[in-house]
Amino acid sequence: MTPQEEGLHATKYPWEHEKLYKTFDHQALRRGFQVYQEVCASCHSLQRIAYRNLVGNFMTVDEAKALAEENEFDTEPNDEGEIEKRAGKLSDYLPSPYKNDEAARAANNGALPPDLSLMVKARHGGCNYIFSLLTGYPEEPPAGAVVADGLNFNPYFPGTGIAMARVLYDGLVEYDDKTPATTSQMAKDVVEFLNWTAEPEMDDRKKMGWKVMAVAGTLFALSVWVKRYKWTVVKTRKLVYNPPTTKAIRNPSSPRTEVHTEGQGFLK
Repeated sequence: MTPQEEGLHATKYPWEHEKLYKTFDHQALRRGFQVYQEVCASCHSLQRIAYRNLVGNFMTVDEAKALAEENEFDTEPNDEGEIEKRAGKLSDYLPSPYKNDEAARAANNGALPPDLSLMVKARHGGCNYIFSLLTGYPEEPPAGAVVADGLNFNPYFPGTGIAMARVLYDGLVEYDDKTPATTSQMAKDVVEFLNWTAEPEMDDRKKMGWKVMAVAGTLFALSVWVKRYKWTVVKTRKLVYNPPTTKAIRNPSSPRTEVHTEGQGFLK
C-alpha cells in the first residue's frame, strides 16, 4: 500500500483525558456535544447514546428531558395497529438523521455517513486521526494531487479523496461558555466528546483502577512483612539429627557386659 493509499499518518497530540490520572474535561464534552448537534448530527448518528447517558456528565436531568422532548418517536402499535408519535424520553436513543441507509446514501452521493458512537475506537490513531482529519483540509489540493469528482482532498484520509467536505470554520458555533470557537477548538471538543461516546465508562474505570492499585499495594506490603518477620522463622528452621552412640560397660560383679545408648534425639 502506497502512502497515498494509506493516508498521511496523524500527528500525536497530548490529550489530557488519555493520561492515567486524568478524566474527561466535562466542559469540553458539553461543547463537543454542541458541535455535534449543530454540525455533525445532520449527517452522522449516535445510535449507542441515549438521552439518559447525558445526565450527570454534562447535562442536568431537566436539560436532558427538555432536549429529548424536542424530538418525536414512534409509539407501540395500538389496538387498531396504528403507530402514533410521542415526545422523547430519557430512555430514548438519539435519533438518526436518516430513516435508513438507502436514504443516507441517496443524500450523500452514494456515500454512507458512518455512525460516530465508536468512531474513536474504530479508526487507527483514534483521537489523533479524527482531529487531523477535521483540521486537515487545505485551501487547494497540492500540485499533482488527483481528486475524483464529488470528493474532497484530505491527506489524512486513505486514498486522500473523501466525500465529506470541510465542515468546521472559525466562529461556526457560539459556545454557551463564551469559549472562542476556532476550528481547532471545535475539533478538539468534538473529538473528546466522541471519545466519551466510545468509552463512557472510562472515568469510572480509572477510579476503580486506582482503588485496585491501592489495595494491591497494601496487600503486597503486608505479604512482604509476613514473609520477613513471620514465615522466615519457619522457612529458616533447621533440624539436626544426632545418631545414637553405644558404649560397653563391664560390671566386675557380673560376667555380662552392659550396653548403654546415649545421645539419641533431635535438636532444633
